[in-house]
Amino acid sequence: MPRRMTSTKSGTHQVLKNSSFESLVVSWLMQDGWQVFTPVLDNGHQTDILISDGPNYHRIQVKTVEAAGEDHELENKWNNSNVDVIVVFARNGNWGYIMPAFSESKRKLNHHEHHKFGQTKNDFLKSFHKL
Repeated sequence: MPRRMTSTKSGTHQVLKNSSFESLVVSWLMQDGWQVFTPVLDNGHQTDILISDGPNYHRIQVKTVEAAGEDHELENKWNNSNVDVIVVFARNGNWGYIMPAFSESKRKLNHHEHHKFGQTKNDFLKSFHKL
């Protein structure tokens, strides 16, 4: 059986974990019928995923946080971009939030415009459809 015999650098390990959350979102949205595109490089554009239903396109940014609770403040790192939707995963839990991009410098995860989801396809899509 394949067995990894080398160690992964901590920075690389974090990138792999973050990419796995993006892959979850891609998979769930494809199963929901969306066309899903991923940029070759998103540096400066702050778009991790681009989705389309045909005539309409939406930019999605996926973030991960170490959140002690749902009142964790999320820092806006996409201001002055064209991002439409933010998906946040709690790295230390099995939940996340979906929200429209906001213009404030910070906002609590449990803000009234945000939708909480458990890390399952059905729960994610239920929250996504509330946007």
